[in-house]
Amino acid sequence: MATFLPSRPSRPLLGVRRPRRTVDVVPDVAPRPVAPAPRSSVVAAAIYDDGVRTARYDNLAETFSALRSRPGGMAWIGLERPDEAELTSLAREFDLHPLAIEDAIQAHQRPKIERYGDTLFVVLRAARYLDAAEEVEFGELHVFVGPDFVVTVRHGASPDLAAVRSRLESDREMLARGPEAVLYAILDSVVDGYAPVVAGLDHDIDEIESDVWGGAPDVSRRIYELSREVIDFQRAVRPEQALCASLAKGAEKYGVDPELQAYLRDVADHLTEAADRIEVFRAALRDILTVAATLVAQRQNEEMKHLSEVSIRQGEEVKKISGWAAILFAPTLVGTVYGMNFEVMPELDWAYGYPIALVAMLAVSVGLFGVFRWKRWI
Repeated sequence: MATFLPSRPSRPLLGVRRPRRTVDVVPDVAPRPVAPAPRSSVVAAAIYDDGVRTARYDNLAETFSALRSRPGGMAWIGLERPDEAELTSLAREFDLHPLAIEDAIQAHQRPKIERYGDTLFVVLRAARYLDAAEEVEFGELHVFVGPDFVVTVRHGASPDLAAVRSRLESDREMLARGPEAVLYAILDSVVDGYAPVVAGLDHDIDEIESDVWGGAPDVSRRIYELSREVIDFQRAVRPEQALCASLAKGAEKYGVDPELQAYLRDVADHLTEAADRIEVFRAALRDILTVAATLVAQRQNEEMKHLSEVSIRQGEEVKKISGWAAILFAPTLVGTVYGMNFEVMPELDWAYGYPIALVAMLAVSVGLFGVFRWKRWI
């Protein structure tokens, strides 16, 4: 069979003069700014067939096309803070419910599980402990699970889904169990991330106890901040216990693989352990705050007692000074009267005036000393 190829256009020969083109003068115009390429939120997208990754893609369109070409395959798409257009594309391809899409766009959802037809919508709260700042950082993860797809929408730095994907890809038997296995692996990763948080909070509480007995000035503020972190952590863990219970009921109802059901029970046990530790933390922080308030009150009472003692001692000194001042005032007054430089004064020519004045000054001074001694001023 003959193959007809299109003839190539002939190139102009060298030396042949080309017709001159007239050039129109165009005024200078500022170049239009080039719009930046839209940001892609696709972190990882791959197609799996019987537990083996067959291909990996960088955009949603190629992933959708590859999934349609493999009827028995499974798509696992990971997104980080996608925009509304990308989520709308996912909703159109996988028939996702508008309410679930709205929750995934807005984020800030409590942990929950909802079923829309054949699709599960799961919200998880991940947590990680930051050693440098000594605080807990929370992330939010939305998971769409369908018959042949898993879509994760991450809002935050945790959890590390790349590690979950790598671990599952190395376990072909587990990954071959389908989207349910991916969901349980993600849930297990989130719950395993709680263990370092529990250890970090436990260490912080030990430090706070030392600060309380050491009399640190800002310990009450640190207790309050740590209490808020424990409460936020409890808000993440407690709803996930109900979420695991719902998954267990659904697993029995829809006949999920028994191995996965055992896997889910192990995750639920770890959640229960974390929840119990959180209750212990809250009780410990309440007791520590009470002890801190009691110690502060005791220190204040001791300071007030010390100030009162100082004030009493000052009052006694003032009494003594006032008493001696009054004793010295009487002879000073008599001496002042007789020290006036007047020629005509009564008793100036009286022979007994001087001794009587001295006796009067002595008598008044002794009398005042006796009065003040009786009142214990001196």
